[in-house]
Amino acid sequence: MDIVKSVMHGRRDDPEPPWKDADWMGSRDARAIRILSEFIAPQNILIDRGIKDTIVFFGSARTDLEDEDSKAAIELAKRLSTWATTPAEEGGGARADGTQRFHVCTGGGPGIMAAANLGAYQAGADNIGLGIELPFEPSLNEWITEELAIQFKYFAMRKFWFVYPAKAILVFPGGFGTLDELFEVLTLIQTGKISKELPIILWNEEYWRDLVDWQKLVEHGMISEDDLELMTFSSDIDEVENVVLKHLANLPEVEPRAP
Repeated sequence: MDIVKSVMHGRRDDPEPPWKDADWMGSRDARAIRILSEFIAPQNILIDRGIKDTIVFFGSARTDLEDEDSKAAIELAKRLSTWATTPAEEGGGARADGTQRFHVCTGGGPGIMAAANLGAYQAGADNIGLGIELPFEPSLNEWITEELAIQFKYFAMRKFWFVYPAKAILVFPGGFGTLDELFEVLTLIQTGKISKELPIILWNEEYWRDLVDWQKLVEHGMISEDDLELMTFSSDIDEVENVVLKHLANLPEVEPRAP
């Protein structure tokens, strides 16, 4: 009888389910679950909240906010966000119900990223920061809308959420990280993995033409002449604003989809 009672009452200290075990969730065996969570959680935050369209800013984390490129990022993000929160009947990009459709999105860190978030903040617009855990970089900057600040562990999932809802990408001067982001997006467009029309604008034409000999790639047969049409080079704030708004103004609002 005593044994039966013991069985019926169960163990005195039942183990926790695996997902409550922080050590296990941080282990190699749980990596697939962590990666999956970085797909689902941002979807809950963005797509499920009606955020389907972003204007992405890439650029260096090392650029001072007083740098001319940072000042340009602030101004462009401010202009685009002002337009995004202006009613359609006044020539803006807000939805018919007055809600903001287009959101500035950055990597959430300092430098150009902070500049773009600051510009959107100054316009009174919601804006997004997709941060990444790094041992040598400060945390998410202070100008990101609090509920739209998302931290990632895996670069691959962070890149997915950069590109999936993106409707335009502005690439400012930067180093390895910026180059990685730029060339990955260009490769996805070139190979048809991104099927939507996605303007890629390289800000500070002098920097980008000096850094990469684009024509040399054509001469060596590594890319076609048409591939150069995937990018727009500019150092003119008015021109960039016009290129982006011309693309966004009549863009139908649809659910993002993967090819």
